[in-house]
Amino acid sequence: MEEFEVSQAAKKTKTVYVSTIFSIALVLLMLGMLGLILVHAKNLSNYVKENIVLNIIVDEGAKETEVLAFKKNLDNNIAVKQTQYVNKEVAQHNLTKDLGEDFVNFLGYNPLLSTIDVYLKADYANNQNIDALKKTIEKDPIVKEVVYQSSLIDMVNKNINTISLIVLGFAAILLIIAVALINNTIRLAIFSQRFLIKSMQLVGATKNFIRRPFILVAALHGIIASFIAIIILLGLLYYAQQELPEIIILRNFTEFGLVFISMIAIGIFITAISTWFAVSKYLRLKIYDLYR
Repeated sequence: MEEFEVSQAAKKTKTVYVSTIFSIALVLLMLGMLGLILVHAKNLSNYVKENIVLNIIVDEGAKETEVLAFKKNLDNNIAVKQTQYVNKEVAQHNLTKDLGEDFVNFLGYNPLLSTIDVYLKADYANNQNIDALKKTIEKDPIVKEVVYQSSLIDMVNKNINTISLIVLGFAAILLIIAVALINNTIRLAIFSQRFLIKSMQLVGATKNFIRRPFILVAALHGIIASFIAIIILLGLLYYAQQELPEIIILRNFTEFGLVFISMIAIGIFITAISTWFAVSKYLRLKIYDLYR
């Protein structure tokens, strides 16, 4: 009879542990998905900004060696990600391809000018930095005109800032909810062990001695739950990339790794802290309060 009761207690404890791990895993999965959404949103924002083109129209009398030297100086600018030189012949070929007919035969000459397309780094893709760069570029004698869509840049930056604030606000709320859910899950798990905690205390075990195994087990549960959530997230990422191959351009393994490491750290930290408080609560209670 006693062995049966021990067996039943062990099964009950295992059930509690399994349900706790999966509950924590689901919460961490929710946090991980939000983290990946933030990473993709940031990378999409950078991708849009870095594809805004600053067109430098080169003076017709400029020599190609001067243009190439000017392009090299632009490449060394801290705000510039990359540049592309399009000479008259290439511009003619591109326009002919777009129009479907050779306009030079019709006009009798090539009216197009050579250009340098400048792509800026995301941090510098705003009107203030672009205006400063434009003034510097226009001082060079080989530059005839600098063209860019200031209204488009303003609209892109405003929309991105608005979306970022909304997503960050949602992330903060979700983080608070996640902490509360994990904390409640841990408290329920410790509740089932309250008599064991009090029994250890009655036989003379110190508070730290009692807390230590519970905290270590909770940290282990946090790690296991984190890995379960990470495996599910990797599966979701793979599925998303199969369905939407275009999102591969937003992929950043370093940032994904940081999200996964953060999930593990959050899983360990919250479970350990919640367990410490939950065990401490039952250590302070009187024996008769355990039945309430």
